[in-house]
Amino acid sequence: MTNRLRSVLQIHFAAIAIATPLMALPALAQQEQTSAQQPPASQPQSKPGEAGKNDKTKDQADQTGTSKDRLFFTLPNFLTVENAGQIPPLTTGQKFKVVARSSFDYVEFPWYGFLAGISQAENSEPGYGQGAAGYGKRYGAAFADGTIENFWTSAIFPSMLHQDPRFFQLGKGGFWHRTGYAISRILVTRSDSGTSQFNASEIVGSAIAAGISTYSYHPHADKTLSNSLSVWGSQIGYDTITIVVKEFWPDIRRKISRKKTP
Repeated sequence: MTNRLRSVLQIHFAAIAIATPLMALPALAQQEQTSAQQPPASQPQSKPGEAGKNDKTKDQADQTGTSKDRLFFTLPNFLTVENAGQIPPLTTGQKFKVVARSSFDYVEFPWYGFLAGISQAENSEPGYGQGAAGYGKRYGAAFADGTIENFWTSAIFPSMLHQDPRFFQLGKGGFWHRTGYAISRILVTRSDSGTSQFNASEIVGSAIAAGISTYSYHPHADKTLSNSLSVWGSQIGYDTITIVVKEFWPDIRRKISRKKTP
């Protein structure tokens, strides 16, 4: 991945990271205002037919420990937990299963096709060449890069180190407090027993993934230590931005849902 392509993707993700909190601010303000105006009361009643649906969804979350949510109703967000409470740890099998489900989700195929198209247009990593063959190589490399990193950071290392690969949303507090919490999750994670630990799964796992990517199937000219470190830094940066987006996504989702409700 060239510096030029990496800059394009950084701008893309940065725009999402900036837009997401800004979209969430009205929802946060309205939520705080509503909480201040309303005294403590009993739980709101569900509409007819909603209670069974909500209970079923909650039961499924309790059983699997993962979610079926999608960022912007599209991108897999299965390892994000909202209002977790007392949630059971994931088994090794569950960690691998949910990562596989996310990595090979139907949305991932056009997404990597989009990234390969940018790479082709910019002629990044010229060793791949152009034409259909060059595009195919770029597509395969992009897919492999994302999948390998997903498995190392969210399945392999979490299983070895008994760490929890899920992101537990804070969901309360001010904008900067929640943003700081989300960013800190790159360095701090939960163990399977619920204690806070250094997030070796993310930091070390992404470093190994970057090394595998750089020194195996990428062109020979890109097999350098500096390029490997650059890929590692980019992966950490993308993951950080993604976590910030995940923290504020529920506020945006609720705001959109209220607008759709007559």
